[in-house]
Amino acid sequence: MTPSEVARPPSLWRAPDLSRNWCPVFLRNLLVWRKLAIPSLVGNIAEPLMWLVAFGYGMGALVGKLTVHGEPVPYILFLASGSICMSAMNAASFEALYSAFSRMHVQKTWEGIMNTPVSLDSVLLAELLWAAFKALFTVTAILLVMLALGISHSPKLLVAWPVLLCVGIMFSAIALIFNALAKGYDFFTYYFTLVLTPQMFLSGVFFPREQLPPLVHTISDWLPLTNAVELVRPLFMDEWPQHVLQSGGTLIATTVLAFWVALALTRKRFRA
Repeated sequence: MTPSEVARPPSLWRAPDLSRNWCPVFLRNLLVWRKLAIPSLVGNIAEPLMWLVAFGYGMGALVGKLTVHGEPVPYILFLASGSICMSAMNAASFEALYSAFSRMHVQKTWEGIMNTPVSLDSVLLAELLWAAFKALFTVTAILLVMLALGISHSPKLLVAWPVLLCVGIMFSAIALIFNALAKGYDFFTYYFTLVLTPQMFLSGVFFPREQLPPLVHTISDWLPLTNAVELVRPLFMDEWPQHVLQSGGTLIATTVLAFWVALALTRKRFRA
């Protein structure tokens, strides 16, 4: 082995070096957040519930029922099943962007943790799972409100719960890519405006995607939020999803790819 080979740094794209060391990092975030759990809950569910009430009951009274897969569906049920996926997306993204960036760049918490036997890979995994947990916490509260309002009482909602956890993990992984690239908080405005907002309107949250032009409809088929809605909405309607392998496979592939890219970019940032 030549001296140049010895001095060559490891590849940024090497396989993740993961261990159970992510657990203390996750618990650390949980203990810090526990003091603000109630205000955090109110802040996270207030906006989705306002969307649900304003559009579900307000516009729902005008729209009545929509036809989904040949079945008439009340608009509020249609909206609720899409908006809960949107809530998982937003909650996970916010935590994996603003909060993670604060711990990584502003507070230098990650650097302090990495002075212990915890690797950067484990720290990033902990942030991924923590953001997904925050998303699950939010959607669980919203789901309970929906049950109380009688929007859906399908027993298949028990299956929707772990699916929504996977949705949170996926969007956490995507957001961590932009966290690694960010120089400041202002950078996240581009992500919310150019990545998340188009998905809100093109993924069938507010209206059936069949209304979209053919080209836009084809593009929307591959959006992460679209595949999340395609899995969750039938469960609200007490049905099983029609394209489980396609939508589920897209979610898993997106999550794995996004986390790998986020890990490589974060390694590069800490190497610089």
